[in-house]
Parts: sequence; structure tokens; C-alpha cells
Amino acid sequence: MEKLKILVVDDEARMRKLVRDFLSKKEFAVLEAGDGGEAVDLFFVDKGISLIIMDVMMPNMDGYEAVRTIRQYSQVPIIMLTARGEERDELLGFELGVDEYISKPFSPKILVARVEAILRRSMAAKTDSIEVGGIVLDKAAHQVLVEGKQVELSFKEFELLTYFVENQGLALSRENILNHVWNYDYFGDARTIDTHVKKLRSKLGKQGEYIKTIWGMGYKFEVEP
Repeated sequence: MEKLKILVVDDEARMRKLVRDFLSKKEFAVLEAGDGGEAVDLFFVDKGISLIIMDVMMPNMDGYEAVRTIRQYSQVPIIMLTARGEERDELLGFELGVDEYISKPFSPKILVARVEAILRRSMAAKTDSIEVGGIVLDKAAHQVLVEGKQVELSFKEFELLTYFVENQGLALSRENILNHVWNYDYFGDARTIDTHVKKLRSKLGKQGEYIKTIWGMGYKFEVEP
């Protein structure tokens, strides 16, 4: 099976090597670019890139401009690496179509986990159905089957379950869940997540136990082996 290609864009060679080494251990093929302009050129030459890891602050062309250019032609998944912690910077990235933000310094293992989760989500988006632990989630029909029986979910419950399933095994903060399921224009507090999770667990029956509470942080969807 051909390795999935990931483009790593950062003006620091040391950072590119660190990310490349961890991704290579997971059998990804890694391409590198030292600035946004080089990344754009490489992206349009190599049509097989599955995901881009893009730094923000770079000479010649920064990460935002590179994303803006690529997004005119492609919806390839993009993770932004940033030393900035400003909310407005993250908002700009999401407005441009960035899939995930990771702040420096970061754990390379967490970065790889995010890469794998986004690629799973991306691959699942190309198919209309996801099956895990007795749950069949049909995104095209907006329908959920548990042990073969249809379960009626509200729109947000369905979106929440989809986000959990596509990120199984990852610890998800309430903030991340709000950002991805309710989007940035939602101004409610995080207690709405707890309410939806409670209802979702109840409707899923014993499969509701897959949604684990991480005290003080959020939730994790994990199917027991």
C-alpha cells in the first residue's frame, strides 16, 4: 500500500526534522518546504499530498497566505503550527479553512495523533458510513444504527457523535468540541456539551460507555478491545 504523503512547512530545519522523524515512524512519506511560497509550489507539483502541517511565521510567504492560496484550489486537510496564543490568530486560521491548530512548543506524539485523527476523518468523509463497536453512522442519511436498530438523534447529537467517532482514542477538551461541533459563532458555555453527552449516552445504551469523561478537561471516545 502506498504511503500517505504529508507536507511539513517550517523555516526551521530542526523543527522539520523533528516532525519528519515522528511521522516517518508511523509510515508516512514526508515532504518538506522552508516557507509558504515553496510549499505552494510543491503542493501544485505533487498531487498526492494528503495533509499539510504549516507553520505561521515564515519569511517570503507566511503560513496564512500559503493557506489562502491553497484553499482557492483544494480542501486538503491543514494543521497550523503557531507560537501565537491569540484567539484572533486562531480565528483567522479557521476562517481560511485550517482544520486544526497546535501551539508551539508541542508534543510530537500529540501532533502525530492529530494527524492520524484528521486523516481518519478525511478518509471517512470520502465514504458515507462509519462502523465502530456496534455503531453504524451513516453521514449521508444522517442516521445511526446501534446493534442494527435505528437510534433517533437530534442534529447536534449526530454531529457530536460523528466528531467523537472520527477522533476516537483522542482526549477532546470541551473547548475543542465547542469549536468543531458548535463552531466559533456559538457563545454558549461548555455545560451544553455535558447535557448533550448525557443524552447521547442514554440513547446509545451500552455503547454510550464508549464516551469516557476526562475530569477537568472533556471527553474521549474509546471502544474497548
